[in-house]
Amino acid sequence: MQVGLIIIGDEILSGKRQDSHLAKFIELLGQRGMQLAWAQYLGDDREQLVGKLREAFASGDLIVSCGGIGATPDDHTRQSAAAALGRPLALHPEARELIWQRIQQMAAEQGKTVTADEPDTLRRLEMGVFPEGAGIVPNPFNKIPGFFVGNVHFVPGFPVMAHPMMAWVLDRFPQLHRQAGVIERSLIVQGAMEASLTPLMEAIEAEFAGIKVFSLPSVDHPQWGRCIELGVKGEAQSLDVAYDALKRGVIQFGATIGTELVR
Repeated sequence: MQVGLIIIGDEILSGKRQDSHLAKFIELLGQRGMQLAWAQYLGDDREQLVGKLREAFASGDLIVSCGGIGATPDDHTRQSAAAALGRPLALHPEARELIWQRIQQMAAEQGKTVTADEPDTLRRLEMGVFPEGAGIVPNPFNKIPGFFVGNVHFVPGFPVMAHPMMAWVLDRFPQLHRQAGVIERSLIVQGAMEASLTPLMEAIEAEFAGIKVFSLPSVDHPQWGRCIELGVKGEAQSLDVAYDALKRGVIQFGATIGTELVR
């Protein structure tokens, strides 16, 4: 099972809002020894969302989708999820109760009374209308929940709500947590072209199962100038041996090693 992240919102794609979900999700995964396999940014386009969410539900991946689950005309995620599943939308009873509690709390703070059948209440309750059979994702900030179907989870776009909800989602899958997790070791290589080091990288991956080699070239690094960060990542028990082989290969090639890094 891979882990994926979907970030929905025209405001992200237009630059009106800066995304903070990707970095936070990677941080939360790292705390649990997990890694992000893929991420997508999507606009508030219902037709596109239906297709992408249909793929998400079919993938079997653990997925978190952020944004678009409100009840205004520019929110399409709940409806798109239902269409992708081929299910009707229905007011979730637990979500209804949580939203009603929030409505009453806000009214009490303002010294007002509120009824369950007034138009504003009914509009707010639409935020608890999910695809039939969905479960809820608790929202510790204001009680208004997200939802999930299978391994695909939907949370609001607001970071203050989404980030603790992301953590709750990841903790639904303790079997995917790892104590050691994936780590990296790399070195700064100077005096070599990336293409010339490719055979070495291919040889390392072929020899050490589960190890990935990465290459990050720079033409104007502020400290090392033109260089390549060349490294390996994987489980701790096999990483050191693979790294030593990579380092020997760089030395044999005749390149200069500027410094060594561990993450």
